[in-house]
Amino acid sequence: MGLAAAATATTNPLLLLVIVGIAAVTVSLRRSDHPWSRSFRLYLAFGLVIVVIRVVFRVLLGGGYGEVVLVHLPTVPLPDWVAGIRLLGPVTLECLLAGLYDGMRLATIVICVGAANSLANPKRLLKSMPPALYEIGTAIVVAVALLPQLADSLRRVRAARQLRGVPGGRLGRLRGVVVPVMEDALERSMSLAAGMDARGYGRAGNLTAGRRRSTGTLMLAGLVGICVGTYALLDQTAPRWLVLPGLVGGAALAAGGFWSAGRRVQRSRYRPDHWRPAEVGVALSGAAVAVGVLGFLRGDALLQPALDAWPTVTGEALVIVLLGTVAAFVSPPPVLAEVPARPLPEVADARAA
Repeated sequence: MGLAAAATATTNPLLLLVIVGIAAVTVSLRRSDHPWSRSFRLYLAFGLVIVVIRVVFRVLLGGGYGEVVLVHLPTVPLPDWVAGIRLLGPVTLECLLAGLYDGMRLATIVICVGAANSLANPKRLLKSMPPALYEIGTAIVVAVALLPQLADSLRRVRAARQLRGVPGGRLGRLRGVVVPVMEDALERSMSLAAGMDARGYGRAGNLTAGRRRSTGTLMLAGLVGICVGTYALLDQTAPRWLVLPGLVGGAALAAGGFWSAGRRVQRSRYRPDHWRPAEVGVALSGAAVAVGVLGFLRGDALLQPALDAWPTVTGEALVIVLLGTVAAFVSPPPVLAEVPARPLPEVADARAA
């Protein structure tokens, strides 16, 4: 998450590639052999698709600013009520680079989230969620576990087809793989939701109507207060006295709503996760990258490079971003689910003979 936060602050393709490399190295060194650990390749492919779509939309929707024209495409006329938008037109180098940089930033954020998803069991997130967020946590876990389930389903479907010796061309293989994979992923998602519902996630328990209304009122009032304070902070024409009461009062009301909502959920935790030095080191490495990029790196030429010049990277920026590699070394080696069996002593002696 620290790497993803750092990626939001820059469109420098060199820094973004370094962040992706750090995430890939960490995953390769510390991923286990569980089903969710195979999903990182899907996130890499998804990031590549994001970059391609971003560049294609830049070409289709025009925006032909810049001086270096690469291709002259015919402009499609549009009605007056869509003024400011055009289809096709001259494709400039600056336009393509802008789409490439924006797409790389979004792809880097997705890849960083995918790295976290492939290194840890997403279902363990439920044990760390506050009681007031059990309903939201259930939806988050089901959504986050989608790609790992797709990766595991794809592996099992491919293995089953190879065992059967199913022939067919590319289209036949695609049709024979996509349908079973989607069906299996949907069934497993439904099983996960049913299992969580059977264990009482999201149950209201003995909640009276008055408690429900008071909790909803506190949450809604806190949300309104935070919105008003944030708007007053961003809008320089708004009264300044709305900023502090809105933010502080809204946060206090929201905290009261969370506390009231958490009291209605009484759940025990079996083997709760504890923060050990390894966890602290991993979290601090990501936080150091985020704080360093957001707080210490200055200059638009570094974080937001110009489209008519080659992007540059300073030594300070590389040192700050490379702090993320600490996570790959302070974290313990992964616990493998499938431990290779050792041969019996007599079998080993026979092999040696």
